[in-house]
Amino acid sequence: MVDKVTTLISQELNIPLNQVAGTVGLLRDDNSIPFISRYRKEATGGLDDVAIQSIDAKLKYYNELQKRKATILKSIEAQDKLTDELSVKIANCWNANTLEDIYLPYKPKRRTRAEVARNRGLEPLAKIIMAQHGDNIDERAKQYTGDEVPDAQAAIAGAQDIIAEWVSENQAVRNSVRRAFRHDAVLTSTFVKGKEIEGRNYENYYDYSQPLRRVSSHQLLAIRRGEKEGYLKVAININDDRAIDNICRIVVHGRGQSASLVEEAVEDSYKRLVRPSIETEFAAHSKAVADDEAIEMFARNARELLFAPPLGHKHILAVDPGFRTGCKVVCLDENGNLKHHTVIYPTAPHYDIDGATATMQELVQKYNIDAIAVGNGTASRETERFLKRVDYGGKQVNVYVVSENGASIYSASQIARDEFPDEDVTVRGAVSIGRRLLDPLAELVKIDPKSIGVGQYQHDVDQTKLKEALNFTVESCVNSVGVNINTASKELLTYVAGLGPALAQNIVDYRKENGDFHSRREIMKVPKLGVKTFTQAAGFLRVPESDNPLDNSAVHPERYALVERMAADCGCTVAQLITSDEARKKIDVKRYVSPEVGLPTLADIMRELEKPGRDPRSTAQVLEFDDNVHDIRDLRKDMELNGIVTNVTKFGAFVDIGIHENGLVHISQLADRRVSDPSRVVHINQHVRVRVIDVDLDRKRISLSMKGVRQ
Repeated sequence: MVDKVTTLISQELNIPLNQVAGTVGLLRDDNSIPFISRYRKEATGGLDDVAIQSIDAKLKYYNELQKRKATILKSIEAQDKLTDELSVKIANCWNANTLEDIYLPYKPKRRTRAEVARNRGLEPLAKIIMAQHGDNIDERAKQYTGDEVPDAQAAIAGAQDIIAEWVSENQAVRNSVRRAFRHDAVLTSTFVKGKEIEGRNYENYYDYSQPLRRVSSHQLLAIRRGEKEGYLKVAININDDRAIDNICRIVVHGRGQSASLVEEAVEDSYKRLVRPSIETEFAAHSKAVADDEAIEMFARNARELLFAPPLGHKHILAVDPGFRTGCKVVCLDENGNLKHHTVIYPTAPHYDIDGATATMQELVQKYNIDAIAVGNGTASRETERFLKRVDYGGKQVNVYVVSENGASIYSASQIARDEFPDEDVTVRGAVSIGRRLLDPLAELVKIDPKSIGVGQYQHDVDQTKLKEALNFTVESCVNSVGVNINTASKELLTYVAGLGPALAQNIVDYRKENGDFHSRREIMKVPKLGVKTFTQAAGFLRVPESDNPLDNSAVHPERYALVERMAADCGCTVAQLITSDEARKKIDVKRYVSPEVGLPTLADIMRELEKPGRDPRSTAQVLEFDDNVHDIRDLRKDMELNGIVTNVTKFGAFVDIGIHENGLVHISQLADRRVSDPSRVVHINQHVRVRVIDVDLDRKRISLSMKGVRQ
């Protein structure tokens, strides 16, 4: 039987009920998202990891809502106010705001004006006024005077405080104000006097007014940052008179003195209680929506960066460029192990071209260097030009410019100190640059994703949501590629489905003590790694040294017997089945369908047998920057240049054109057609051709266009 939560998730995400039900069952059984996505396609109907993650997020939301319901029921019951009708109403509520509205009249409160009035015995008078039947209120009020209520006016004022609270707790009233905010709210921001110069970064928002529903996520986050830093005053406004009139239609009945007193209480309730509460709610909601958009963009960019093409198993020479302190040079073997490091001084102020050239020629020959990685920071272009002019004895050695973002953070981290306890931060940073060319994913997992330079306002968004989204992104990328268990770092292993930091460390410790793994089965010998974890992780762990070729593929061990049966039916071994196209063509997968294995899994197995352990990433490519452009002052309007996309935002894309400053291709300049989402046109690390349309030397801003430029 499908429960209510599963039905709600299906409706909200517009995913067929049977697919959601299958996925929810697997999630509730503590299966990881990568495992479900890759190895349980029959149960999910082939949902990808993004859809499964959306189901997981909704499931967590409703689980928390269920817990909140239990807390609320317990609280109301303790007050001896829980009725059958109220209990049913709470049980049937599936919206967090509505649930809190239901609870509001029963929620324990601090000492409010209404509570003070109740303690003075004024609630009966409030009920008389709220009934709106009589006009002789002044006389009735005299009955409630006393030591703390000196006269009728004080009694009426206290009763109105109680009425104001009743109004603020009325669901219809709150929903009326919510509708007004939803449709008519206007966000305004003005500068804080005396901070106009200091806060110039926010001058676009010094006199800003826009319907809230039309404010873009990046604008809202910028405005909220300006407010947080003390440069902007921000408010969300609606038509107060109209909102008060709408409330009066709900709670005011008839005419006369009592109705007038209720109207006064309504105005007080609206201004003092309802409006501030709903404004706060909408401020939080609009911020949450902006956060979600920014986080989604950040996660998408991070995925592109993590999925950047690896150069593969090559010998790398990496250079962290610099002027006064020289260029730190490291040599790495095909597994990224440090073999040598030194410093050269080919740029200003030293200009030791001859010495640097001799060193580079010697290192390339001695360590059989296949490619050079140069960081894109200070002195990058000057160093790149030098490296490309060196004659490496007739050997073709390509030079790749690599992003340095986060390298300094890695070099000072405990991870780097553990890897290179005897080296300083400059050596560690250069190693990180080289490894990013070798295998970006394996290196970037060591760095906090917030520090890899592809976000916007990442320090302003909900940090818990951001961490969850980025962890999911990294986990998804790692498991899509697969991990060599004999070479992977603890940090890389941590993201393998089902593992985590503790088991990742256990694997590394086991490897140090016992040497390389020789089969997937041997993984079960790792301390505290049980059957459940093995099931989750095994398909994503590769063992190239194994005698069983399936151990170096994405075929899950639970399907080894099936593949062996296929090979036996073809009259060959599993290894021959992998290497022989003819043998695989003989297989009719429909013959192997069973209650446990359907066509989706069989199709995956056949693809994997064709290319075992295939890497879904493309191959690294060299980008040639314009040799005539070394500085922002070299740029001219209408110049066409090569560039590489370094960041994608809601308003456009930033492009590295080979100088210190990145240029911006605004969303309106991305294509000859209208673009609503820049990520549909460009992505991180994409090589593009751009045209210069404006250069602001004072602010060092470069405006670029891709319109009419052949890509």
